[in-house]
Amino acid sequence: MDSIIVVFSVTLALAFGSVLGYLARQSIARHQLGSTEAELQKKIDLAKKQGEEILNKAKEEAEGVLAQTRRERETRRQELLKAEQTLIKREEVLDNHSKNIEQKDQELSQRIGEIKKDQEEIKKFREKYAERLEEISSFSKEKAKEELFKTIEQDNQKDLIERMKKLEEQNRETLEKRAKEIVALSIQKCSISQSQELTLSTISLPNEEIKGRIIGKEGRNIRAFEKLTGVEVIVDDSPEVIVISCFDPIRRQIAKVALEKLIQDGRIQPARIEEEIGKAKEKIKEEIKEAGDMAIFETGIIGLDARITQLLGRLKFRTSYGQNVLLHSIEVSLLAGFLASEIGADVRVAKTAGLLHDIGKAVDRQIEGSHVDIGAKILEKFGVEEEVIKAMKSHHEDYPYENLEAILIQASDAISGARPGARKDTFENYVKRLTELEDLANSFKGVEKSYAIQAGRELRVFVRPGEVNDLEARQLAKDIAERIQEEIKYPGEIIVTVIRETRVVEYAK
Repeated sequence: MDSIIVVFSVTLALAFGSVLGYLARQSIARHQLGSTEAELQKKIDLAKKQGEEILNKAKEEAEGVLAQTRRERETRRQELLKAEQTLIKREEVLDNHSKNIEQKDQELSQRIGEIKKDQEEIKKFREKYAERLEEISSFSKEKAKEELFKTIEQDNQKDLIERMKKLEEQNRETLEKRAKEIVALSIQKCSISQSQELTLSTISLPNEEIKGRIIGKEGRNIRAFEKLTGVEVIVDDSPEVIVISCFDPIRRQIAKVALEKLIQDGRIQPARIEEEIGKAKEKIKEEIKEAGDMAIFETGIIGLDARITQLLGRLKFRTSYGQNVLLHSIEVSLLAGFLASEIGADVRVAKTAGLLHDIGKAVDRQIEGSHVDIGAKILEKFGVEEEVIKAMKSHHEDYPYENLEAILIQASDAISGARPGARKDTFENYVKRLTELEDLANSFKGVEKSYAIQAGRELRVFVRPGEVNDLEARQLAKDIAERIQEEIKYPGEIIVTVIRETRVVEYAK
């Protein structure tokens, strides 16, 4: 029983303690809550105060902006008013101008009408006057006009002829001057070294004893060498020198290379000779290919067939009157290109045709026909364009000119081949040939003087107008050309120009 009382007492005490703790915690919480609410209220009051300050400041700024906007709007309104007044004034001015223009148009129309009326009256008067003149003179209007023109023509014929001649002379001088400038500029741009070829090649020997080894026992070595190369080996009394003679430059070059190699090696006998000649032929083939590639590089032409390049290389060992044909072809190509660029022709066609114009000479000794025809067939076979073929066919005037580039090729070929020094001809023979040309022309009756120009490619003959008329001048040119063909040896062709000039001189005192 006592234990129950104790337990009950303890339980009651715990319950009372819990109630007291709860009440204490509630009191503490209410106290803390009051403090927090007070703090929050302070912050709220402060925020309201700051908000009111910001709002007042914003209102002040807005009022300032609004006032500024009102001032700007007023200024803009004043400007628009001024512009409107200006436009109104301009409209008034334009209206006045328009009225003036309309008034002037009316006056002009009225004036035009009056002029037309006057013209009609003048026309009628002229018709009546012409009819009256026809009645008086018994001439119709057309006949009177014809007689008038005839009289004027007769009275002024001399002046008209002189004027026409003067204009023709001025135009001719201008064109000639321009042509000379173009040609001179092209020649200056083109600087190709020229090498003249002979039919002989000289080989230096280390000593005189080598001559006997070249000849061989009973001449077997030299006979074998000449048989395999197709050249003539000249061994004479000239010290330490032998000469190879052949008209074919390729064969001569093969022989020279092979013989130099044999002399250097020292073993000269038929089997060795045959071996070295075979090696020399292969070396010359390589030189031919390199020469063709060099020509393509020098002229800047691309797209040619490799076989055409090979044929171009063969021209390195071909000459024309002593002039190396490959160097001549390169020079013609460059000259034609420069001329074409000056006058607006096709530069590519001109350069290609210039380089290939003598391509037929690479094989003309193996194929029948002129080198022009052979070259045209080669280019057709290897697919060269038709314009290039047309341009190269006319460089010797065997075919008519079919395009502008053909004329340029002919001119470039003449420039490259005709100038002194380009082709083999001694100075004495050169001067002698020109003198013969002038003497031949001077031997004809009526010739006053003559000049051989253009390296002997042109002969200009001046005749006495009192002794030779125009018809006789034509015949004289033909007679001189025939005499040149019969009596004088010359490369290419010679142009004979007969000039008959009448001069009238008067003195004003």
